Amino acid sequence: MTINRRTALIGATASAGLLAAPFARRTNAQAAQFTYKFANNQPLTHPSNIRSAEAAAAILEESGGRVDIQIFPSNQLGADTDVLDQLQAGGVEFFLLSPLILSTLVPKASINGIGFAFPNYDAVWTAMDGDLGAYARGQIKDGGLVVMDTIWDNGFRQITTSTNPIETPADLEGLKIRVPVSPLWTSMFRAFGSAPASINFSDVYSALQTGIVDGQENPLSILKVAKLWEVQKYCSVTNHMWDGFWLLGNRRAWAALPEDLQQIINKHFNAAGMNQRADLAKLNTSLRPELEAKGFTFNEPDPAPFEARLREAGFYAEWKGTYGDEAWAILESAVGRTLA
Repeated sequence: MTINRRTALIGATASAGLLAAPFARRTNAQAAQFTYKFANNQPLTHPSNIRSAEAAAAILEESGGRVDIQIFPSNQLGADTDVLDQLQAGGVEFFLLSPLILSTLVPKASINGIGFAFPNYDAVWTAMDGDLGAYARGQIKDGGLVVMDTIWDNGFRQITTSTNPIETPADLEGLKIRVPVSPLWTSMFRAFGSAPASINFSDVYSALQTGIVDGQENPLSILKVAKLWEVQKYCSVTNHMWDGFWLLGNRRAWAALPEDLQQIINKHFNAAGMNQRADLAKLNTSLRPELEAKGFTFNEPDPAPFEARLREAGFYAEWKGTYGDEAWAILESAVGRTLA
């Protein structure tokens, strides 16, 4: 077996017992009436897991020990697409997942990920706490899942490479770039002439390390927690897409909960989402100098030529047709401009 950083980390984590047990454990001796699994793909140190653990502890306490939500971080229960299948089947009761990956099940859930749609966070939260978020939640519910009201933050995504900085759309031509397993990501980078490869996050580090791909794209917080400076050199601040996490639930498991327990879970998970947003906002102010100190070289390309290239390639027209006029009108109203 090839020994790389990922296999070494898995071995160390398994030795510590973390792969065999959840991050958040029930602290009382009495068995809970409902013991549910909460899965995500974020490392232990990510604010998503810190706030999830706090929420799980608060739910346990306020429910009088009746609800024990055990957290499994870092894809411990499988890759995102595998866990989504488990969520549908009831093997996992809660799952924190990007809407762009969720789109493999609920196609229109990914509408927030349209390239260069949001200029800043004010526009993001106006949309996602307003009509666009309500539309997405309606689509998710129609797809057979439960979804909490608050979307958590993942961040504006940036492009990193081991070869050269991305200054213009021409720099993306032919680039072997990892993208999550989602049609929208693949479509966007094909429109740039790149060679996108859909790879689950758990395999990103090794794919970069072995040269399967030369680049990837993620928010700055992920560059930190995944230590991608070890396998990447350049970070181009493209802000090409905003991504978040919907907190999803299995419908049958949710229906089994009495209404008072549903309210407790809703309250604490939605509060955790708002706290996680604030955590990410603070983290983002310090990340760039920290990542520069680790070895990343930053540049800030003009986004206008990239958006123009997508328009010329028919990207916006294609996805307007995919989402439909109603959804596209909600998106354009939320961002305050015409995209297609």
